[in-house]
Parts: sequence; structure tokens; C-alpha cells
Amino acid sequence: MAISRVLTWDVTASNGYETAWAEIGDGALRARGRAVGTVPEPYWVTYELETGPGCVTRRLRVTVDTVARTRSLDLRRGDGGGWTADGERLPGFDAALDCDLGRCPLTNTMPVLRHGLHRKPGERRLLMAWVSVPALTVRPSWQTYTHLGGVDGGTRVRFASGDFRSDVVFDGDGFVRDYPGLATRLG
Repeated sequence: MAISRVLTWDVTASNGYETAWAEIGDGALRARGRAVGTVPEPYWVTYELETGPGCVTRRLRVTVDTVARTRSLDLRRGDGGGWTADGERLPGFDAALDCDLGRCPLTNTMPVLRHGLHRKPGERRLLMAWVSVPALTVRPSWQTYTHLGGVDGGTRVRFASGDFRSDVVFDGDGFVRDYPGLATRLG
């Protein structure tokens, strides 16, 4: 059974907002979204995300408009694990299953769903293909997700990367509800 959701966040990290149209079905996530922010500069983002079985990233297409220019990125993960950005191979990402679009709470959904961390105890350390916004540069990012337990109709999962940590609340479907320091879902 597919779950379709329209999600909107107040993105405090960018002093802006994001809306995503997401569908989860047959172990895969498809989404498209739009975001506007003013930090570090005014920008407008549009993206399309496609995952395969286990919510493993297949493709992320992103366009960012700023005062100075328009940038685009076509990030893909091949079936064998290799990643490309705009057709160019990205070395050092073979172990990554997920992309992580900067300032985008939606992309935290994939590892949480795949490992059921919104429903059961566990901890996972994962390599991500992290995409900066608004520059759209891609770099490897090791991230740890740790199930902390239920809270107010959701589940708290600790996100850690480098020196950054945040106890993120996910809803029962695995979508971010509250990500202190990044975003809070509206409605």
C-alpha cells in the first residue's frame, strides 16, 4: 500500500520553507520538492528524488537559483554502487546508499525507513553523498542514526555527523517532524 504525503517544513537553518510531495510504496520513496531560503544567500531550490528497493537512492536532480546564477546537479547511484554527478564518476562514494540534500529534512527519511529506526531500536553508521545548498557540491559524509525511543506519537532518532548532533523526531511513516537546528514540520 502506497503512502502519499505533502509535507511542509519551516526550515530555520536557511530562514526559509520547504514543501515535498512524497510517496512511499513497495519499499521505495519518490519525491519532488521546492524550497526557498535566505541563508547563506537568497535561493530557490527544486528537486526530484527517486529511490529503489530499500529506499536506496537512484537519482537526485536539483536546481538552485540565486541572484548570481542557476546551478543544476544530476546525482545518480548505479545498481553496482558507483555514483556520478552530471555524468562524472565520484570516487570514494561506493559504500554510500543515500544522498543527503543540505537543509532538506526529507532526505533523512531513507536510512530511517530502510533500517526501521522509526519503529525499533538500533544504530547505523552510514556514508552519505551529501549535497551542499546552494553550491550543489557533493562530498562524502559519515552519519550515525540512533533510535532513542518513542515521543509524542513519534520516535526520537539521534542524528550525528562530525561534531554535529540533533535528536530528530520522526512520525510513524518515517518523515521528519522536528529536527532541532534544521526544521520543524508545519501542520
